[in-house]
Amino acid sequence: MAEVGGAETDWSSSSTFVSTTGGVMTDEVGAITGELELLTRLSPDGSAVEVMVRYAGAQDLYTVSGSPVRAATLSERSDQVEHRAAHERILEALTTPGAVSGGNEMPVDLSDG
Repeated sequence: MAEVGGAETDWSSSSTFVSTTGGVMTDEVGAITGELELLTRLSPDGSAVEVMVRYAGAQDLYTVSGSPVRAATLSERSDQVEHRAAHERILEALTTPGAVSGGNEMPVDLSDG
């Protein structure tokens, strides 16, 4: 489980979604599947987006593999609108089915390659 400093109100954006069959790859526990909640916030210096997921209704947060991500659209002094746009792109990436290997869908993450 990831350490998260501060209260839940520190999270700037959240969305509930259902994972693809392969799930979402996390650093702490591997792939998780089912109804999940995506939570994103700007890094302390505002240059990247920190990305966490948890099972919907649960408290334990997990770091999505590849987080934090540098969003190309984040300006030097990013605002809530830019962050929300980055959140929506991350949500789209996590709900796009992963590659198929050996007949099985692989989990998705935020790694570049």
